Amino acid sequence: MALPASLNPERLVPLARRLPPTIPQAGVRLLRAAETPLGAVRYLRDRSAYRKLPNAEPLHWRDAFPQLGDRLAQSPFDRHYFFQDVWAARHIGAAAPQRHVDVGSRVDYVGFLTALCEVVFVDIRPLRAELDRLHALTGSVLEMPFEDRSVESLSCLHVAEHIGLGRYGDPLDPLGTRRAAAELQRVLAPGGQLLFSLPVGRPRVCFNAHRIHDPSAVVSMFDELELLEFAGVADDGVFRRERTPAELADSNYACGMYRFTRPARGSS
Repeated sequence: MALPASLNPERLVPLARRLPPTIPQAGVRLLRAAETPLGAVRYLRDRSAYRKLPNAEPLHWRDAFPQLGDRLAQSPFDRHYFFQDVWAARHIGAAAPQRHVDVGSRVDYVGFLTALCEVVFVDIRPLRAELDRLHALTGSVLEMPFEDRSVESLSCLHVAEHIGLGRYGDPLDPLGTRRAAAELQRVLAPGGQLLFSLPVGRPRVCFNAHRIHDPSAVVSMFDELELLEFAGVADDGVFRRERTPAELADSNYACGMYRFTRPARGSS
């Protein structure tokens, strides 16, 4: 069905450019209408219809905040981050540590963990958030402020693949991921648990975004630790807790999740 001439997407950009300068946010969003023309048309249609409804509040362009891409058939989510965060939180909840240390993972995940225990969050970018049971430290995964073998519960999720590429202000280093793994290994206590994830599959560097690592090679980076579990999200988006690294070796951009422990002193 043809759109009314007044709502033709080709007219939306000129319309946005005519908006008063006092409403830059609305203007910027409508200028993006060429990318989401149907969303822009729906926005203008719904705005007009809303204004005509009984008891409708006054609408002013200066207050406009068009959202053009949210009318979807399903709730969107990032399959790597969603599944890894749930996977890690379950293991931390089951272990019930008094204190958990996370290095550089997604801050929402870190915040949610405070419902389970005290959390120390280490990142090169300071987290300025006041929250009970959250202790933020400025630091690097390459030089953590902990003694050797002193951390009993540790996580680093979707972080190590970035180290050494300069994306977050860290120094350039082709061995960045390996150095990060060595430092995580250094601080893990005997009997402790390390939850670690990163992209796996065909090895390569996508500068300066991330690296993709061979899933079996990742295990070799933690030569002092024992792998208790390998889980992952395959290229098709399917998450499974019980996988083998070989399953994801030929992937394009899968997510490998590793649960390591350092064997307790005296164990064989």
